[in-house]
Amino acid sequence: MLRRTIFALLAILVFIPAFSQKLKKADKVVLANLQSHVKFLSDDKLEGRRAGTAGEKLANDYIVSQFTAIGLQPKGSEGWLQAFDISDGKQINPTTHLLINNYDLKLESEYFPLNISANKSTEAAVSIALAEKGVPWFVDLKDVIDENKDNPHFDLPEAIKAKAIKAAEKGASAYIVYNTTGVADNIKFSPKERTETVSIPVLYVTESARKKYLNDPQANLDIKLKVDIGEKKRTGHNVAGYLDNGAANTVVIGAHYDHLGYGEDGNSMLRTGEKLIHNGADDNASGTAAMIELARLMKASKDKKNNYLFLAFSAEELGLNGSKYFADHPTIDLAKTTYMINMDMVGRLNDSTKVLTVGGYGTSPWWGSYFASNKSNKYFTLKFDSSGTGPSDHTSFYRKDIPVLFFFTGLHGDYHRPSDDFDKINYVGEVMIIKLVGEIIKSTSQQDKLAFTKTRETQTTTSARFSVSMGIMPDYTYAGIGVHVDGVTDGRPAQKAGIQKGDVLIQLGDHPIGTVEAYMQALGKFKKGDKAKVKYKRGEAVTETEVQF
Repeated sequence: MLRRTIFALLAILVFIPAFSQKLKKADKVVLANLQSHVKFLSDDKLEGRRAGTAGEKLANDYIVSQFTAIGLQPKGSEGWLQAFDISDGKQINPTTHLLINNYDLKLESEYFPLNISANKSTEAAVSIALAEKGVPWFVDLKDVIDENKDNPHFDLPEAIKAKAIKAAEKGASAYIVYNTTGVADNIKFSPKERTETVSIPVLYVTESARKKYLNDPQANLDIKLKVDIGEKKRTGHNVAGYLDNGAANTVVIGAHYDHLGYGEDGNSMLRTGEKLIHNGADDNASGTAAMIELARLMKASKDKKNNYLFLAFSAEELGLNGSKYFADHPTIDLAKTTYMINMDMVGRLNDSTKVLTVGGYGTSPWWGSYFASNKSNKYFTLKFDSSGTGPSDHTSFYRKDIPVLFFFTGLHGDYHRPSDDFDKINYVGEVMIIKLVGEIIKSTSQQDKLAFTKTRETQTTTSARFSVSMGIMPDYTYAGIGVHVDGVTDGRPAQKAGIQKGDVLIQLGDHPIGTVEAYMQALGKFKKGDKAKVKYKRGEAVTETEVQF
């Protein structure tokens, strides 16, 4: 990519002089620093800054070095960093095994457990042809596949699950399936799938292993097996730098620094299947760079009426994991936090329209009075969104009854694609955004702690399309089966049906809900005015209610 990098650098050098003459000397310093920050954070060597990877570490090392040079104090759980777990789905642990007549089958190539499998062991002498109590059952999928070959709604994994449940009820100690049809069945272990397990081990034997070990249907076999499926996790890190002015209240200024890596988590807009680095220059090296520059400017400021906490969040792209973890495990007193500013994708200001979206406008009465009375900034066309929630990290602070503001220059064709590179950033526009945020911070320093007001709630991002909403905020960090309700909006269907914060939704209508994405897909089946039964867990109790959209 060397030629592209050289071209990009030349493009920036050509672009900047035409605009930099309009900037003051101090602004030109900010502009040069922004270029340096974004260029480093969106470099290929960081491999897309996927949360919990070596690329994330390179990024947070850089942020720590900047915070240190500025003169901030470390304010993480351990030094500058705050570690938190990221659920990466399920994994097959090494103690899993399947022995047939003392032959130890190879995991993945010869067999694998299914997601529905229980974690259990069993040993038995068994005949392949007999389905007896207390021993594993061997089942050829041929009959069920042939019976349903013309059924477009047939779901083979669900059929296996239903038959495994019945087998367990009849005394089977394990359920082992194979396929002699020669037709691909696409059965696999899916690490990200969440589903209820059955009471016995359920395993799939591949065709090569079936021919080798199960070719004689009258054979007697000695079986030893164990299934051990566990949680797979990786560790993300927030970065926290503190400017302690000895003030009563603290302002939080944040931006997420993670991005998509190679798109391993399924959140890339690239659909070609290629493994390409997603550099995330706008999303969100731009916001991280702006936060670093605001830290430098606030450190040099004579305004000492607030303390300032600068937070770089990780795992935002996975569902606001880092900011939610911080909000639940703060390293400062959130009761003394006057407001939070979040900058996400602030690098692609349109030079023609200069539209800048300001979210969170309704979370404090003071925001409305400020923007109504402040006529000094004529650079932007401001587009206001009153909601304190949305698909970025300010949502986690709004959930704690803290006023928020969210700055965003809009989506574009490079969003969540490998083409979101540093040469496409409007650095002059980003300088102007920093100046605007700085003016807001300066104005609020003359105020007492800002009053908080609740707003309407918007949904965080999803690939699903739907026209109705229950009025809940899902907990995207929840690793269990179902949708953990992190908040309920007054007057919306969920609240009217009695659903509360802390409940776990497990079924909507006829649709089981294992994940947030499954919930969104289920919502897409309904339209305004429809009624639907909802099953949810409150503690260990399963309750059913009805919602009307």
